[in-house]
Amino acid sequence: MTGADSGFLFTFFNAEVARQYWPVIASGALMTVGVGLAVVVTGTLLGLLLALARALGSRLLTLPIIAFADIMRSLPPLVVLIVLYFGLPALGLPLSAFAVTWLSLSLVLAAYAEESIWAGISAVPRGQLEAARSTGMRWWQAMRLVVLPQALRRALPPLTNRVISITKNTALGSVVALNEILNNAQGASSHSGNPTPLMMAAFAYLVVFLPLVVFSRWLEQHWQQR
Repeated sequence: MTGADSGFLFTFFNAEVARQYWPVIASGALMTVGVGLAVVVTGTLLGLLLALARALGSRLLTLPIIAFADIMRSLPPLVVLIVLYFGLPALGLPLSAFAVTWLSLSLVLAAYAEESIWAGISAVPRGQLEAARSTGMRWWQAMRLVVLPQALRRALPPLTNRVISITKNTALGSVVALNEILNNAQGASSHSGNPTPLMMAAFAYLVVFLPLVVFSRWLEQHWQQR
């Protein structure tokens, strides 16, 4: 091994630094997983509820939903996070770094989920809903049993990609000192004077998100074959 190679390894893959700070990176990974799961669940469910509300056809509901979706899709997630983190305390609603990160990313994901699911609902011929209603089904029964299965199958490919993209933004929580992977790695790198913790953070993100990418590909293929 040449001197350049050993210097590179010492700088970016220092075994001693890795042994010292891996618990910090592991703790950040657990926080990232927790925030990511919370965002996926709440953001997707909120998007589904908004799409169903829009499907009712009431202008009183449709216009605010469209406005919400357009605004949240236009704003970068970082801007939403900063506005909520500094704006809510002024309204007497201070939130923790976890809550702000979760709420910000959930709102952004809900906007994209609503549009994806609504596009799927719109693609289902309206005659199918009317035919289901003619058999005596209530609106929500026809929607749940007839329309939604087809709509979700159409919405799944763009929605899964958007879920992955937005949940990776949990790294933005470092801006508000959330103890997730990037924030912990930056602190460890600063204390050690070595970038090895940042390399460990990159590996941790692969461990957390690569299975999600693989699972989403499998899910897309599975649903398309049904």
